[in-house]
Amino acid sequence: MIKQVFLDIETTGINKTGNFYYGHKIIEIGAVKVIDRHITNKYFHVYLNPCRSIDQEAFSIHGININKLINKPKFLEIADQLISFIQYSDLIIHNANFDVSFINYELNMINHSIKNINNICNVIDSLKIARTLFPGKKNSIDALCDRYCMSKDIRILHGALLDAKILANIFLRMTSSQNIIHFNFANQDKIYKSHKIDSKKLKVLCANKEEQILHEQQLDLIQKNGYCLWRNK
Repeated sequence: MIKQVFLDIETTGINKTGNFYYGHKIIEIGAVKVIDRHITNKYFHVYLNPCRSIDQEAFSIHGININKLINKPKFLEIADQLISFIQYSDLIIHNANFDVSFINYELNMINHSIKNINNICNVIDSLKIARTLFPGKKNSIDALCDRYCMSKDIRILHGALLDAKILANIFLRMTSSQNIIHFNFANQDKIYKSHKIDSKKLKVLCANKEEQILHEQQLDLIQKNGYCLWRNK
């Protein structure tokens, strides 16, 4: 069983110099589990009280104001739940250094027994993978949504759980591959005769216009990632 967790955070802002996380806090964490490349309904989502103000620049990105967070738990109160959710998994994050540094900073601030989540997870940076697949191109979440023909209409503002779910869908597309299929026609005539297929009785179902469009879109995605057998004419 392959266990993957896709995670995203929102923060009060970033420090422009030195450690970008220093002095800032996490205000939202969203994560979703994927088992054997199937997105599950198991997720972790929490808003946090940062006990400090939110920078205007950060607010313009996620739209979360301090009034919404006053009665929310502090990181200390949810740290063990977070650790339990992500441990022993492939933890997949877009621009992982940002999120991991923030989480580790928070864990150290509360003197948690786990100081570095790299010790309990296999952290994978999906941004690095995207840059390898699409060098020299924009590889933000929005750009990848466009590239993989995924709607981003609901992503007016950033949200941790929403972004984690979108990332899961992007990653599954980004890491899918098509192997060349080798057909063995050595016994084709023998197999055909043994089954005595009556072509007159076969019901032919033709794809409608919408299905044809969806089919072409899927072939576009396969071709972007390499060899597409169905277009090798």
